[in-house]
Amino acid sequence: MNPWFSRFCGVLLLVAQVPVSAQGEAPYAPQVVSHKPDRVLWGDTHLHTSLSVDAYAFGNRSIGPEEAYRFAKGGTVTAFNGQSVRLKRPLDFLVIADHAENLGLLPELEKGNTGALEPGKAQGWRERFAAAWQGVKDDPERSVQLWQDVSGASFMEGNALTAQTRRSIWQRVARLADAENEPGRFTAFIGYEWTQWNEWLHRVVVYRDDERRAVQMLPFTALESGDPEELWKWMDAYERNTGGRLLAIPHNSNLTSGTMFALHRGSGEAFTVDYARARQRWEPLLEITQAKGDSETHPLLSPNDEFANFERMSMPARAGSKPDHVRPYEYARSALKLGLSEQSRLGVNPFKFGMAGGTDMHTGLSTTDEENFWGASTSLSGPHRDRILGPWLPHARVPGALPTDPGQAGWTMSAAGLTAVWAEENTRDAIFAAMLRRETYATTGPRILLRFFGGWEFEPGDAVRPDVAEAGYRKGVPMGGDLEAAPSGRAPAFLIRAARDPLGANLDRIQIVKGWQSRDGRLHELVHDVAFSGTRVRDTRGRVPPVGNTVDVAEASYWNSIGSPELSAVWRDPGFDPEEPAAYYVRVIEIPTPKWTAFDARYFDIRNLPPEVPLTTQERAYSSPIWYTPRAGTGGEEDIRLPRDTTR
Repeated sequence: MNPWFSRFCGVLLLVAQVPVSAQGEAPYAPQVVSHKPDRVLWGDTHLHTSLSVDAYAFGNRSIGPEEAYRFAKGGTVTAFNGQSVRLKRPLDFLVIADHAENLGLLPELEKGNTGALEPGKAQGWRERFAAAWQGVKDDPERSVQLWQDVSGASFMEGNALTAQTRRSIWQRVARLADAENEPGRFTAFIGYEWTQWNEWLHRVVVYRDDERRAVQMLPFTALESGDPEELWKWMDAYERNTGGRLLAIPHNSNLTSGTMFALHRGSGEAFTVDYARARQRWEPLLEITQAKGDSETHPLLSPNDEFANFERMSMPARAGSKPDHVRPYEYARSALKLGLSEQSRLGVNPFKFGMAGGTDMHTGLSTTDEENFWGASTSLSGPHRDRILGPWLPHARVPGALPTDPGQAGWTMSAAGLTAVWAEENTRDAIFAAMLRRETYATTGPRILLRFFGGWEFEPGDAVRPDVAEAGYRKGVPMGGDLEAAPSGRAPAFLIRAARDPLGANLDRIQIVKGWQSRDGRLHELVHDVAFSGTRVRDTRGRVPPVGNTVDVAEASYWNSIGSPELSAVWRDPGFDPEEPAAYYVRVIEIPTPKWTAFDARYFDIRNLPPEVPLTTQERAYSSPIWYTPRAGTGGEEDIRLPRDTTR
């Protein structure tokens, strides 16, 4: 283990124990065992393979779950375009989350297995697929037409596969995850995506369990119900019937037309205590960044945040323009504030989530590097100008976008994201437990190292300790935790340390984003620069000037001659009011680097791109929040969420 990394994490190394002397003296170096999470593990919690109807129709007919696992582990696979591909750095864990709705349908149709389909649907689906498939074989560029043809009546309208076929495919998925799971080295979670298409209320369902439990019940799909509450009821039934464990991760809140965090249930009724408890229990994490844009915040919601206009794919899930008044109900920062308001009303916070990142790639290739972006689907992987300027889903162009909405051009796609988990070991149990306690953070791709603790006793010297995590756990709570009932006269202090990706860019700054509800019931937010690189001086408004820019766009390169490889701070909230609930999270910003569009423009010699196409980016990390609650017993996690133990 790298000594510097050990100090960063606060790892207590196991040292060789010297035998006790004959006189019974204590050993010189007794063995020390740490039960604190001392490993950061990197994974993708949202990947699609050829078993997903849309992925297959878009052209991914060669990368199934087997190939996806091989690629994630660092093996070489042959991509859909015939190229041999391999990750520079393998992942530590993976959730293959293929759409449960008609999972594996199109491969069965290509094999001519119409016996796998429900009798009333076999003939129509077979004929529709055969006609579209012939066109694709004659012209591979017609993959989009295949999608349009096979989903003309929508693959979301009903189960086309028989129950027996669905069970067989699900058993294969679960069995393969078990076979690829290597405790201590690589964790393969069984999972799937529940895809409520109409309002884009998608959830990735993650199992802690092995095949033995997972196959006892077929996945619950949006074909059975598009109401998330019905999904939670099924999850509860699964746990009661099997003794297993599940959690769900909502994603693409930026595309939900104001429905992901709307302050009413699907029925239109206001939230109840039971609803808030259920949502907090079953959905401990939110996917804040992925290929289809970033869901942290929006310039209209955070006009004073200079970094708010980031990877903004914000368009309606249904045809027509999106009114701006729905945006507070789409983004994570706004939702954290809305959750505080609901907690004041109900006593329970329905939007108490940690941060996760996933790719949502439909290629089966989990890639987040800007210099090696394969696109979210094969229709965005060709060496042509349309990869940047064409619509990201060619069948989904929506005219009349608002000025605040960049539309659906390919350049709005993001090479993102990853989930980082602080865990004791690389196993299903340990990673799942970390997800439940929200000791996770998300990045837009780089492997930025981040520690974040909150407490009442941190001092400035703690930020420069070699064992920062030891001080963090001893004096406070980690990201995802709770602070309650402030000691008299004390404001919360936060201990943060961040380090750049060893293969990536230097850091510009560390920020703490605070959202709170004031005594008059209004919701507020502030972004605080708590550490920044170089010798910059705050201006008269207290703002830190830009870090600069070393990007050579023409060469798609940059230099780490600015920024810092590591930043740390202890920051105490100067505006703290012990009677006001608050949520705090960390945002770490890198120096500017080339975006995938710049790499494409250089490699494919694409010139004269429109000025709205961004060619640089500032990658970032988002910690899970730490919440402050004025009074104990108003939404504490132990009252609501699953127990912390991982015993079976």
